[in-house]
Amino acid sequence: MHANIPFSTTRLDGLLDDFGIDVLIVTSKHNIQYLLGGYYHFQFDHMEAIGISRYLPVFVYVKGAPDRSAYIANRNERDSVLNRTNAGYWMPPVVFGSSTAVEAMTLALKHLKSVATPALRVGAEMSFLPADAADVLGRDLPDCQLVEAMRPLEKLRSIKTAGELEILREASEWVVASMMDAVNHTRPGHSKREIIAHLRQAELSRDMIFEYALVTMGTSLNRAPSEQRLEPGDIVSLDSGGNFRGYIGDLCRMAVHGAPDDELVDLLVEIDLIQQAARAPIRAGLIGGDIYAAANEALARSPHGKQMHFVAHGMGIVSHEAPRLTASGPIPYPADDANAPLEAGMVISIETTLPHPRRGFIKLEDTIAVTSDGYQAFGDSGRGWNRIPA
Repeated sequence: MHANIPFSTTRLDGLLDDFGIDVLIVTSKHNIQYLLGGYYHFQFDHMEAIGISRYLPVFVYVKGAPDRSAYIANRNERDSVLNRTNAGYWMPPVVFGSSTAVEAMTLALKHLKSVATPALRVGAEMSFLPADAADVLGRDLPDCQLVEAMRPLEKLRSIKTAGELEILREASEWVVASMMDAVNHTRPGHSKREIIAHLRQAELSRDMIFEYALVTMGTSLNRAPSEQRLEPGDIVSLDSGGNFRGYIGDLCRMAVHGAPDDELVDLLVEIDLIQQAARAPIRAGLIGGDIYAAANEALARSPHGKQMHFVAHGMGIVSHEAPRLTASGPIPYPADDANAPLEAGMVISIETTLPHPRRGFIKLEDTIAVTSDGYQAFGDSGRGWNRIPA
């Protein structure tokens, strides 16, 4: 077995024990990318549909026996796998030959039955398991117990290595730099679509994959792309996600044409006070829910606190990943980590929004990495009113 396995097999095996899983059948592109140390097949980077089915990579992992792992690859992946193997990265034994989801799962189960007993507790990602592949799993392993594997896999990913943290730092800095490029390029009369197009090119020029931009302009609270055009004196909110080497930089910054008036300055300072209150206690060992407690105390003191929205969520390969700290945010999910201590290496997005009916959409979103004695903020520039040239 290759010595450079990119994740802790001891940690993964412990998590699988905790969740009652004997073997993993991983089918999400993001978890396969993580478990294979950054590998993904470029042909299906943007679209998974092909012919009558879809691209379905499968990674099989047997608890306590990483040497029995296998990667089930599409027929077209030979060159990609060869390039990675020749570069010295870890790649488990590869089974080629799948072109449909059914073929991929059939090959995965053939391998699994050759290395493990059939009566297993099989961990699968239900949200990423196509119905036809799930039918094959139930037919070919009728005695297996199917267990949801999303949670142990995201807990594994939640503690970032030094290398992952460096990628996230670069991703965050480059997203902010790209937003500053867009601000400096914007002029009255430019549409939201034109601003987003420039932001896209700025991120692509930094070797990132542009994922999205949520942009508001003037007093509108609508963040979708449109032909709305910048008027003199308008404010602009730029919230963008850029992907660098598989990890997402996701931040929000504010801009204004000309100079902000006193009210705008005060409103952004008010938002930043919530951000700083939430950031201040962060360190390894802090109970995750205490981030919300600190933010809520600051919101209670804030003149516009009742109109503001505060969210803290994990960041990494997936937006809104572990740690999960609330069950009542804009994307509801179980608050599984709210009562657990933060750990060094976790990365959290902190965001405060004020949808002001008279002044518009005002927001800051920051990326915070937990350290043993505090935190590091990634991409922490441009947090004031950035001026669009008059």
